[in-house]
Amino acid sequence: MGRRTDGTDEQGSGGIKGLPGPPSLSARGSLHDRHWAGELRSAVRCAGALLALLLLVDAAAGTLTPARAALWSGLALLLFLVLFPPRVTAGEGWLTVRGPWRSHRVRTDRLVSVRTTGSVGQSLVLRDAWGGRVQLDPRILIANPSLWLRLDTDARVAQTNGSMHEGRAALDHLSARVDRETALAVFKVSGMED
Repeated sequence: MGRRTDGTDEQGSGGIKGLPGPPSLSARGSLHDRHWAGELRSAVRCAGALLALLLLVDAAAGTLTPARAALWSGLALLLFLVLFPPRVTAGEGWLTVRGPWRSHRVRTDRLVSVRTTGSVGQSLVLRDAWGGRVQLDPRILIANPSLWLRLDTDARVAQTNGSMHEGRAALDHLSARVDRETALAVFKVSGMED
């Protein structure tokens, strides 16, 4: 049986409830963040709710004008842009992070360095031999083990061919986090969780 891009096979089974399903594959074999669409819907709902609330309060006070409606719409748009989730896509040898305005791509099989920045809101910064740079939240990789596996496999290729000089420790730390989260999901589904 064939696989569809939505993570279900032709009979509609999506795997074991609570565990990650099969990787999201497009026609070209790329992997995608499977939580991105839900996060985008949440950003739209938050911005829409703010706009509705502001318009409702302004209308109830009798002060709603076209200029104020445009101001509230701009504020809601600003909130949407702040909440807009980056879309992470990966394939053999590459990883792309797309924001609302720009897209950044790095060759993962030619990584030069991998670093973590920040202590509270950690980011993973990947740099390749051609100057490409992407920055992403490591929680995206933790929530999408297939994306993590693709990155880790390519990083090992970069390490083997000698291009990666810095970052194996950061990747090993992230690997331990992915393994821990996957094991917790298995325990939760099997009923072995405390």
